[in-house]
Amino acid sequence: MNLRIVLHLISHMLMVIGCGLASSWGVSRYYGDPLLAELSLGYSSLITLVSAFALKIFTRGNTELTRRDGFGIVTLGWLAASAFGALPFVLSGVIPSPISAFFETMSGFTTTGASVINALEGVPRGILFWRATTHFFGGMGVLVLCIAILPFLGVGGMQIFRAEMPGPSKDRLTPRIANTAKLLWGVYVLLTILEILLLRVGKMPWFDATCHAFATMATGGFSTRTASIAAYNSPYIEAVIVVFMVLAGVNFALHYRALRGDIGSYFHDPEFRTYILIWAGSALFISLNLCSTGCASLRHALRIGFFQTTSIMTTTGFVTADFDQWPAVSKFVLILLMFVGGCSGSTGGGIKIVRIHVVFKAIVREIRLFMQPMAVLRVKLGQQLLEQDIVSNITAFFVIFIFVFISATTTMCFFTPDFQTAASSVAATLGNIGPGFGVVGPMVTYSSIPAAGKAILAFCMLLGRLELYTVLVLFLPSIWRK
Repeated sequence: MNLRIVLHLISHMLMVIGCGLASSWGVSRYYGDPLLAELSLGYSSLITLVSAFALKIFTRGNTELTRRDGFGIVTLGWLAASAFGALPFVLSGVIPSPISAFFETMSGFTTTGASVINALEGVPRGILFWRATTHFFGGMGVLVLCIAILPFLGVGGMQIFRAEMPGPSKDRLTPRIANTAKLLWGVYVLLTILEILLLRVGKMPWFDATCHAFATMATGGFSTRTASIAAYNSPYIEAVIVVFMVLAGVNFALHYRALRGDIGSYFHDPEFRTYILIWAGSALFISLNLCSTGCASLRHALRIGFFQTTSIMTTTGFVTADFDQWPAVSKFVLILLMFVGGCSGSTGGGIKIVRIHVVFKAIVREIRLFMQPMAVLRVKLGQQLLEQDIVSNITAFFVIFIFVFISATTTMCFFTPDFQTAASSVAATLGNIGPGFGVVGPMVTYSSIPAAGKAILAFCMLLGRLELYTVLVLFLPSIWRK
């Protein structure tokens, strides 16, 4: 790995982070935040930008990237972004502990939405806006944004794109990867603006509407209210957010094609069809279960059932009900949905629908081969035949994901009061969901988790957002050899 090139590209990423901090400082001034909060954002922006410019100057030169450089830029870049992004939380005193502040920022950039702040109503507006901005950057990927706005990254942009974009396949909408990045970010921004306007129609204040739209389209979950979306008690607002959570969980390449007039591309895509089937079936099942057990009337059960199912499956993490108190079977379905996640190429986390689909078909093929050893059977995704190496890669990802989950859960048992909290905290961070069960349930935060536990969970967030391989490959000695 060429560390000079890696650090040079990270310096550009930090410039974007510094500009985001500067915009949050402007919001802080506009709303008349306490001086300490305003200064913390201003100083954080200055420190980040100065560090970025110094790093850029000392590492300038050729920027042609190899694939291993791409892995290093993405992983180390996200760690650097989270470290610098934590500065305003520490300097303002909102989160005095550096580990907790790093946890909060990593949660923002990875669009996990797990928080350590117990009372959001007392947090300055500028700090809340910065939390939302970390979601906005992290949703489509801050490095993908860099590819879109920095022309010289076209040389090695594909290496970064492969490492940062979620899913086993990376759709190139145009021959040039920089143009693809621009189009994806364009669709992302367009949907975000549309949601802001629709939330404003529902009487949500402009500030709240902007922050919640940032969180929704990034499938993040950071809210400006302690009670999350439940604080508004508005069926209209909940319906708008459900629609956009569903859209955020869909491959953005399909949105681009639909905006160009090809609406049928949604229904021709086997992953999208599976996604809608799982989402609608799970939401309806949970709603009927809540109604039949007397937890809610049918109307209310449908309202909270569809919202929470959508929130968990798309890995957004917004809350309108305490699902930790729901019947065991509904909680079990939510846990399964934490692993499923959204579609490939979406801003959602989890294993991804396409991988679940392929693994299921591979299992069916193996069962059929057991009965007919001489048969020639291929795994198909829709009408497309998949090469064996792709099937093997997806199967390996699935196994590694489960292995990481088991290992991290075992470790978290030392830092949590019960197994339910340990397992759900790992599932919620590895899948980039946010709320779990028990001590980290929907009505509480992660503040009670010890510092060592927060560090482990922050690592799980990074693993989940960058989809395992991008991070784990850096632990191979060969990656650091020239």
